[in-house]
Amino acid sequence: MIRHVSLRMLLLPSALLLAALENQAPAADAPKPNMVIIFCDDLGYGDLACYGHPTIRTPNLDRMAREGQKWTQFYVAASVCTPSRAGLMTGRLPIRTGMCSSHRRVLFPDSAGGLPGEEVTIAEVLKSAGYATHAIGKWHLGHLPQFLPTSQGFDSYFGIPYSNDMDRAAESPRGREAFWAPKAEYWNVPLMRGTEIVERPTDQNTITRRYTDEVVRLIQESKDRPFFIYLAHSMPHVPLFASEQSAGGSRRGLYGDVIEEIDWSVGRVLDTLVELNLDKRTLVVFTSDNGPWLIFDQHGGSAGLLRDGKGCTWEGGMREPALFWWPGTIRPAVVRELGSTLDLLPTAAKLAGAAAPADRVLDGYDLSPVLLGAGTSPRETVFFYRGTQLYAVRKGAFKAHFITQPAYGPGKPEQHDPPLLYHLDHDPGERYNVAEKYPEAIAEIRKAVERHQAELVPGEPQLDKTL
Repeated sequence: MIRHVSLRMLLLPSALLLAALENQAPAADAPKPNMVIIFCDDLGYGDLACYGHPTIRTPNLDRMAREGQKWTQFYVAASVCTPSRAGLMTGRLPIRTGMCSSHRRVLFPDSAGGLPGEEVTIAEVLKSAGYATHAIGKWHLGHLPQFLPTSQGFDSYFGIPYSNDMDRAAESPRGREAFWAPKAEYWNVPLMRGTEIVERPTDQNTITRRYTDEVVRLIQESKDRPFFIYLAHSMPHVPLFASEQSAGGSRRGLYGDVIEEIDWSVGRVLDTLVELNLDKRTLVVFTSDNGPWLIFDQHGGSAGLLRDGKGCTWEGGMREPALFWWPGTIRPAVVRELGSTLDLLPTAAKLAGAAAPADRVLDGYDLSPVLLGAGTSPRETVFFYRGTQLYAVRKGAFKAHFITQPAYGPGKPEQHDPPLLYHLDHDPGERYNVAEKYPEAIAEIRKAVERHQAELVPGEPQLDKTL
């Protein structure tokens, strides 16, 4: 098999070159790697200690960053839950799958739509390669039976079908009081196993630990065949809940308790893999669906040095922490190249020796060259959609905003011609518009937009369908 060899490798002594090549990829006869994707809800870029938070303790995530790869420029497909999750599952922009709308931003309990059955999910790709596939946690891609995980390539499902603040109970306090002092009974959110409701309302105080117990059990039961586990935490989406074991333990208050409990969960997953001698055969990915929900004040997180948060197309809405851990295969590094949750499906397919869908446009790229130390990221462009409309585009170090709009509230979309332009290597906080200084960067981005829109075929809208 011919592998890409960089100029740097050509300069290595022959013995070192051979060693470098041997570490680029698993041997052809090596077992298929297990894969675990841990996906948080509304986690901010600045919420982890390894991404700069001064008081939230995340020793297990710090371990992932130290022993694996910490990506600093990793994006999601949208700045709110449903379209972001659709992007991860399919490797396709939500506008292609119909999982976005100019009216409703996410699916609700009265929604009749969901991820179309004709879409190919990461679970279906890996299942075709002999993997056991399991989904745990928040789904939010359709709560009707035909849209649930067990109809989308997963062998099992245990979790809640939509956000934990939906389906407010009649006796719940009005306004924000229910969020500032949350109780599980204030929400009528169902907990499901497969397609059956097993608890309602869900006891959200224990939900992070129960999700974790489920993952540990599945790892133990699946250790003799390759497995894919998608753990989509309900937290730290408001209302915030932490177990008795975690409550009151963080200097950051309740929000910190929640993040530190997620970190505990990550540690338990990693420790289980080590105990079963599966760590060197397992890729673990940690990231989140969008930025912090800033309108909830201290119950929301932090985007760190990035601008704004959930719901908008500024960096704080769509750039996320991303950690890749695979001892013995991924060499520790801080990766400053571009990546996206859209890239997880083609990357997983490559690592599993599975076929990615060839009958449709994929917006994701195979990141395995970066993970395996064999090359650089093929991603050069990021498209920032709000609903069905393209608001901004990043190409290389530059990001152009053609439209801006406040994340929430009555603010109207504002058109920009010429677009606002930010040099994100110099100014990740998007504070200094440099459009006048770099007209050639705007021209290149406009060309990228023209190429993208020329081939774009939007899917049938799903979010506006109601029961």
